[in-house]
Amino acid sequence: MSEPQQTHTPVGLIALAWTLVGVPLAYGLYQTIKTASSLFG
Repeated sequence: MSEPQQTHTPVGLIALAWTLVGVPLAYGLYQTIKTASSLFG
């Protein structure tokens, strides 16, 4: 059996993907904390 091919993903592409996921996630987390603090604060 042959080993699977190892591919090299560019660092810029990884950073772009994390940015596309991380920014909306951080914004949603911020909104959730802000709303929760107004409910419980």
